Amino acid sequence: MARLINRPEYVTQLIQHKDVDLIKIVTGIRRCGKSSLLDLFHQYLNDTGVDDSHIVHMNLESLRYRHITDEFSLYDYVRERIQNTGKTYLMFDEIQAVAHWEKAIESFRIDFDVDIYITGSNAYLLSTEFSTLLSGRTVEIRMLPLSFKEFLSFYTFAPSVSIDEKFQKYVQFGGMHILREYHFHEARSHQALESIYTTVVFRDILQRNTGADAGTLQKIVLFLCSTIGSITSPNNIGNSLSHEGMIQKNKGQQIACKTVEKYISMLHNAFIFFSVGRYDIKGKQILKTLGKNYITDMGFRNMLLGYRDADRGHILKNIVYLELLRRDYRVCIGKVGETEVDFVAEKPNDKLYIQVTESMQTPEIRQRALRPLRMIPDHYEKIVLSLDRNFINSYDGIRSLNLIDWLLK
Repeated sequence: MARLINRPEYVTQLIQHKDVDLIKIVTGIRRCGKSSLLDLFHQYLNDTGVDDSHIVHMNLESLRYRHITDEFSLYDYVRERIQNTGKTYLMFDEIQAVAHWEKAIESFRIDFDVDIYITGSNAYLLSTEFSTLLSGRTVEIRMLPLSFKEFLSFYTFAPSVSIDEKFQKYVQFGGMHILREYHFHEARSHQALESIYTTVVFRDILQRNTGADAGTLQKIVLFLCSTIGSITSPNNIGNSLSHEGMIQKNKGQQIACKTVEKYISMLHNAFIFFSVGRYDIKGKQILKTLGKNYITDMGFRNMLLGYRDADRGHILKNIVYLELLRRDYRVCIGKVGETEVDFVAEKPNDKLYIQVTESMQTPEIRQRALRPLRMIPDHYEKIVLSLDRNFINSYDGIRSLNLIDWLLK
């Protein structure tokens, strides 16, 4: 077995859910580490006394299981391997390769003493049909590429390399762990990312969406990559692409809008992009129009567009958004009057308001970053994250933190 990538925070989540009567579903883009996570959990079970005879662990994209094509063949194969006494742990990697797999999973849960773990690279795992069948019996563990903290423990750097230089590497190459094999060689790294991206597009989008056009999909991907951190809507994306002749309006603007909505939904389902809605802070309501899209890993964006330092502010917001997801926050964009707060991050007993800016050095930028936070009427924590390192750590109660230090907390 290849050397496993230790992802302790995700392993801990699985351990915390162990033996709870819920089906554990690990979701995330291809090659972000889901298979390794199941291997790590398998290792944990062995280390805590569970014998391999009580573990059924299958990667259903392997030709070893080519005869398992539907719920019946999956059920029959696994049934023969479930022990008569004691709990059996069932682990299914990339289970979406099996037709109607959810029916077999529900039967395992009903018929046997089992604890079930599933991974998949498409949000079909959480589809309405599946949710109806297993309503209230699942928990999602959403897996992302390496965080900056994980990146630092995963790569080896010379002692002379500063933390700022390491962060620059992270911004440029992203957190897909396969890139370690290329030692920051830009051309080879981009080839590896392109291979993953092409697989996602072909296997998790085009094969699953009959009639989807690869060219249109790619144009929308490039548009979203170039506008991360900017407010967009399917309507204005459709208008822009129609104006450039990339999408045909046919009978009108609405056609282009619906086309864009459909393709963006495909990208969300393949975990390439995340959509972030807007929240009216004073009105305390979710707004139905205009949102932002953030990409699951900056390496893909830089591979598709080339690294452009001029976009640094938007890149930093993307990194902060993903880190908030890793920390189990529910995230939206805040609207305060005519101004905007980059992120409103909530947990059941916690709320943060966060502004992200590359620097706070000039009065104009400081005012732009602080003004929306000062307009918020409640007393939850308000933070500005920047790359500055200076002695000022508060502006009238609004905390000013170094973004890199915050990522390493």
